[in-house]
Amino acid sequence: MSRDRSNKLLPSVSLAAGGAGGAIEAIVTYPLEFVKTRMQLGTVKTRNPIIIISRVVRTEGLPALYRGFPNVVIGSMGKNAVRFVSFDAIKNVWKDPATGELTPIRSLLAGMSAGVMTSMFVVTPTQRIKTAIIDDGGTERRFRSSLQAARVMYQERGLAVFYDGFGSTTLKSISATAVRMGMYNILKDCQHSRSIPPAATTAFVNGAIAGIVTTYATQPFDTLKTRCQSADGASITQAFRRIVANGGLKMFWSGSVTRLGRTILSGGVLFTVYEQIAAVLDPLLAPR
Repeated sequence: MSRDRSNKLLPSVSLAAGGAGGAIEAIVTYPLEFVKTRMQLGTVKTRNPIIIISRVVRTEGLPALYRGFPNVVIGSMGKNAVRFVSFDAIKNVWKDPATGELTPIRSLLAGMSAGVMTSMFVVTPTQRIKTAIIDDGGTERRFRSSLQAARVMYQERGLAVFYDGFGSTTLKSISATAVRMGMYNILKDCQHSRSIPPAATTAFVNGAIAGIVTTYATQPFDTLKTRCQSADGASITQAFRRIVANGGLKMFWSGSVTRLGRTILSGGVLFTVYEQIAAVLDPLLAPR
């Protein structure tokens, strides 16, 4: 049974559905995230993801493709839980009471607000550890696990180390969440206005379309974030200069094709799982 759009989705439902969607999305797409990060760090010479994967498996072993994976699963669950709870809460305040819909501008602003929340509480620290582990895997190999890496990093520089790249990560998170959540909400409103019934296939297509737009709109921020969060860390200015020195402005779109494949897949999986779980949990938890 579909949920009436005029009703508010319970925060507990958003939290559970967003967390589950984030976990499944991370499991399915992590190897592509690994390859994209190596490309952005400039530690590989090719842009062919298959060549990179085969080389990593041959030289570092198959488990290397999942270096930093537990941290990313936790981060993805937390990120999407916070993202959906924040977005739904803001959307419920700004939506039209009669139709339950947002204007396109309000959809984007709600997404931006949710992006700030996710960057502050989840994305920056978890992405910092993940990026450092992947970078380290191609150089010194000091880090054996997410927990051990976090401990070493904390001992060397304290809590501040986990917020290296906070500015660039927040820019990326704001832009990505605004575009992704805003575009998805616009597509859902369009679907609703045309009386298209909700289904897993439409949720997947909407999520995939939102993912395509998000990738190319936000790739420079993603590349800048990755460089800021390398094993040694860097400021936004240092990262910008290194990227330009490595190959000019085109380097800001490094790994975009790989990220596009991951984002299309992750967007489809994430929103499909979210909608399906929310549809099951909302009637069960809604007050009678």
